[in-house]
Amino acid sequence: MTAAREVDTPRGPARVTLHRAGSPRGLLLLGHGAGGGVDAPDLVTATAAATAAGFDVGLVEQPYRVAGRRAPAPAGHLDEAWLAVVAAVRPGHDGPLVVGGRSSGARVACRTATTAGAAAVLCLAFPLHPPGRPERTRAPELEAAGVPVLVVQGRSDRFGVPGDGPDRRVVLLDGDHGLKRQHDLLGSAVGEWLATLAR
Repeated sequence: MTAAREVDTPRGPARVTLHRAGSPRGLLLLGHGAGGGVDAPDLVTATAAATAAGFDVGLVEQPYRVAGRRAPAPAGHLDEAWLAVVAAVRPGHDGPLVVGGRSSGARVACRTATTAGAAAVLCLAFPLHPPGRPERTRAPELEAAGVPVLVVQGRSDRFGVPGDGPDRRVVLLDGDHGLKRQHDLLGSAVGEWLATLAR
């Protein structure tokens, strides 16, 4: 069962499309990449795996996308809108809250995980650094999540490939930043990880 709703945020209305599990044991909120939408193939696969694992899934469209803009808002605006969505959607859902997203959405989830009260973060194609600029690392965002993190990354991602770390597991798939291959492995990694969180 799927339902969409708009959520007022300090940065304008966001949109949440909620995919309900049969007997939900938790809630997973996922954000999109900087220039993409919630129909990205890896988000679709993660949603199917999560609902099968007993998690309701909310696919969150940031206000700039709802307004029809492609250029992303500043990081602080993204975080502010995201936290407003979490506060609006979380009530009524039992079990752990897991936040995440692909690329830019994964960064937002890591930066706000503690404030959101999340139990864990799911990162799809975390952009470790701008292409060709490894010195501009975003590793501190990933390391500051403060909760267990699952990263699913393409082996040849030009935005870099994070390594395993304390409370961080990295699953590597064939391909690049788009994560368009090996969706069976992506789905099984996400589903099995979420199942451990719901125990």
